[in-house]
Amino acid sequence: MAGTFITIEGPDGSGKSTILQMLFHYFQEKGYKVMATREPGGIRIAEEIRSIIHNTENTMMDARTEALLYAAARRQHLAEKVMPALQDNYIVLCDRFVDSSLAYQGYARGLGVEKIFEINRFAIEDCMPNVTIYLDLAPSIGLQRIHQDTGREINRLDLEGIEFHKRVHEGYLHLVERFKDRIKVVNADAPLGEVFESVKDIIEENLKR
Repeated sequence: MAGTFITIEGPDGSGKSTILQMLFHYFQEKGYKVMATREPGGIRIAEEIRSIIHNTENTMMDARTEALLYAAARRQHLAEKVMPALQDNYIVLCDRFVDSSLAYQGYARGLGVEKIFEINRFAIEDCMPNVTIYLDLAPSIGLQRIHQDTGREINRLDLEGIEFHKRVHEGYLHLVERFKDRIKVVNADAPLGEVFESVKDIIEENLKR
């Protein structure tokens, strides 16, 4: 595919959405064709699946059901929005992608990283990111940020205890080690401006290749 696929990953409260919007405006002003989107969501069908996954009333949802719903939303989002944009030479900035499923469902839910990767290989075919930015943040700080942000939606995963979020963090560190060439780590506990500059520099270096 002709475009560049950039994904932003990190635990809840790491600032992914904020950084993504800053990147979108920066590259747009630089004259690039750029699109910002998110997972699960980005298109109508995937947003409807998102509402089911994140509904705080759906506490009985089975972990495998959760994993399959994420994969289904991912597939439709890719087919309908991401792949066409990449074919049209866009920079696609996506808030979360397959690594979220590997960290949350594969590692933290205990379903197995390889099993979740297998499900998602079917969903994404061979459409993997050119580079993934992992915004690293201690779970306790992330949860504190979430509860202080009154404008943020509180979803079903936010209701999980600190131990779950610690496992998510461990899962991400496992992925960073496994996919060293693709996943680049940025300290999300730094001032916002510094985080943005670090992420921007990584992406610009990738665009030169």
